Amino acid sequence: MADASKIIEADLFAGPTKYTMPKSCDLTDKGAIARGEYIYHNLNGEQATDNPPAGLAKFIEKKDKDGKVKKEVKQYGNCVACHDIEGAKGGGNIGPSLTGYKALFLDTNVRDNQFVYQKIADPRVDNNNTHMTVNLTTKLMSEQEICDLTAYVVADKSKK
Repeated sequence: MADASKIIEADLFAGPTKYTMPKSCDLTDKGAIARGEYIYHNLNGEQATDNPPAGLAKFIEKKDKDGKVKKEVKQYGNCVACHDIEGAKGGGNIGPSLTGYKALFLDTNVRDNQFVYQKIADPRVDNNNTHMTVNLTTKLMSEQEICDLTAYVVADKSKK
């Protein structure tokens, strides 16, 4: 009989991880903001209704355990399922609304860009009981995708 504790242990991922936003994160770059918006509003490449902006793909190639390359649907954030934001269609209310985030939190110095980056990368650092996805620690998203999402969340959407 299999040892269930080994199976459970294999399913666990690392504890909360603190990240520092890379200096290469350009939060004002229009391309980064566009990619962040796409990630925010789409569950995955297969169900996306429009083409991804430059730098994103609907499908990715991954090697399986035998070393064979296979095409997989790219998973995105689908942040809108839990968080409302300006212009969202059917924005969720499980997580806090991110509508007006820049004016409410950044312009008033209550929070900074690093806080947003960390919350997207691994929200467990300050709330171990969160239901939000752990994106960077689990490699669900890349560092660049976390930068792009951060750029979108902190962008002034009134200028669109």
